[in-house]
Amino acid sequence: MIGTENLRKLVDRLIWDVRLNSGARWKVSLVRAARVCYAVIRDLADGEFTLRAASLVYTTLLALVPLLAVSFSVLKGFGVHNQVEPLLLNFLKPLGDKGVELTGRIIGFVSSMKVKVLGYLGLGLLMFTVISMIQKMEGAFNHIWRVRQSRPFHQRFTGYLSVTVIGPVLVFSALGVTASLMATGLMRKLLAIEPFGGMLMAGTKILPYFLTVAAFAFVYMLVPNTRVRRDAALIGALVSGILWEGSGWAFASFVVKSTQYTAIYSGFAIVITFMLWLYLSWLILLVGASVAFYYQQGEISRRDGREVRLGSRQVERLALRVMQLVGWNYYHKHPPWTLEGLGKRLKVPGQVLAPMVDALERHGLLTQTAAEPPGYLPARPLEVTGLVEVVHAVRGGNDETTAGDSGAVDVAAVEDLVHGVEEAISRTLHGQTVKDLALALLPGGDRGS
Repeated sequence: MIGTENLRKLVDRLIWDVRLNSGARWKVSLVRAARVCYAVIRDLADGEFTLRAASLVYTTLLALVPLLAVSFSVLKGFGVHNQVEPLLLNFLKPLGDKGVELTGRIIGFVSSMKVKVLGYLGLGLLMFTVISMIQKMEGAFNHIWRVRQSRPFHQRFTGYLSVTVIGPVLVFSALGVTASLMATGLMRKLLAIEPFGGMLMAGTKILPYFLTVAAFAFVYMLVPNTRVRRDAALIGALVSGILWEGSGWAFASFVVKSTQYTAIYSGFAIVITFMLWLYLSWLILLVGASVAFYYQQGEISRRDGREVRLGSRQVERLALRVMQLVGWNYYHKHPPWTLEGLGKRLKVPGQVLAPMVDALERHGLLTQTAAEPPGYLPARPLEVTGLVEVVHAVRGGNDETTAGDSGAVDVAAVEDLVHGVEEAISRTLHGQTVKDLALALLPGGDRGS
């Protein structure tokens, strides 16, 4: 029997000790896929996903009826509100007969909800539950993508509006148009002609899976406060779509065989099974987001699960390179560098660069543009910005306070050495500005953003 230590060594040899810059393309792709799977399973075992999925279940229970009510009222104006029930029924299909019963109850609540009776306060509370659910989902996705900064209020407002109003309109309108087209006489004639009939019937069976993957990809690209590539979102959506369909089949089998739970929980059984399915659905959504993250930023995590961290010398060197690149683009009137662009150019993940770039912003050396994603420009004239300021900014400034025992031990010799190092750096960088460094860059070397 293979021990834990031997198994770890085997995994290291097969996954982590392989060089990705050599070998056949299929082998490299297989190793990368294995690394992504390993990282996702490791994060799942840490328990963070399960906690966030459980939190999202609670907010979903509060926000489900208000969210459907808002969507139902908007869709009613477009004449496609009848598509809400079939889609909800399809989502709750793994619950079997309980799903049909629960769908009827939810649609009944939604149909009988009257805004005039609720009043402005009640309507505001209902909308708050919807916004709270989307905020929790955004927080979970930002955690997966290592994003520390939330969206500004105006971007949140437009994003939440698109999720609660525009998104359902587009989805249900597409379903309504598809159903109308299938009912036309032309489509009935095409169904009678082979092989078109078989191809169309196969297409109608594949369409729900395609819509599920498209919905997952839309969420993965829209919700995180960072730029998610289309290919990464699609890979994550494919994985989550496969997991969701497979879990639906397994959960349906579980519901059929769990008649004893109905006898124990009686009327609460339908609520419990619904909560379990919600929990599983949120967990699958988060797993797919993690797959998309590691596919796009696979180099950010090591085999031990720790994020890549830069040493003090690396931080200082990269800070000078960032100021050099930003200054070169600024003087040559090229588009501002984005965080992702800087990461690609310097071969360092953008999430690892973010704290260092934030430090340069806090010390008034860089400023962000209003674009999405934001670019970086000099915050003040580079001809008066000394290189020593850049080094001190990423070091945290010239703090006089030190942690540890204050005066308990004579540290004069150590302080003299540190002071000597600081003086040597200041003498070396004295009189040199970021402009000098930026213009020293070879022309044509860094035009992309």
